[in-house]
Amino acid sequence: MVTFQPGARTAWHTHPLGQTLIVMSGTGWIQQRGQERRNIVAGDVVSIPAGVKHWHGATSTAGMTHIALQEALDGKNVDWLEQVTDEQYRYP
Repeated sequence: MVTFQPGARTAWHTHPLGQTLIVMSGTGWIQQRGQERRNIVAGDVVSIPAGVKHWHGATSTAGMTHIALQEALDGKNVDWLEQVTDEQYRYP
């Protein structure tokens, strides 16, 4: 379980076997590379396919808590990439 304060977000990353997010409270954003950022709210379940570059976190004005589920492949469950820039984060 991870809690993001308003404005907090992950870096861009991928998961070798995908990831499932279960939003427990608050309001957040998720964006997959090449797609529009979208809102996620309590009760949402989001599946990110294996190897898809993405980021997620709180909105700029509200916190968000989610459970993140991912499995490891050859001992690795995430590949961290570059930081999400403020410009990418603010883009509507």
